[in-house]
Amino acid sequence: MTAALSAERQLRVTVISPSAAAFSGTATSVIAPAHDGELGILYGHAPMIVLLGEGLLRIRTDDGPRRFRVARGFLQVLDNTVAVLAEEVEPAAEG
Repeated sequence: MTAALSAERQLRVTVISPSAAAFSGTATSVIAPAHDGELGILYGHAPMIVLLGEGLLRIRTDDGPRRFRVARGFLQVLDNTVAVLAEEVEPAAEG
């Protein structure tokens, strides 16, 4: 896949808590802790709103993985945009 084609198939991702925006950028995939298990999101995912549980939010970017511990909130997917709104968001150690 060429870089131009790869850039066209990116998700726009925002992760915010009541106190701050933790991440805003593009990604190739997102794995989120839904209230009933993990949810994987790729380009072209169907629209949805999901209740978040507590766990590790993994975002794969062109610059490498980003990981956050999240707790309680919502995740929305719409038009290749993923919005994560969580009560608690903290960067997690890589690895």
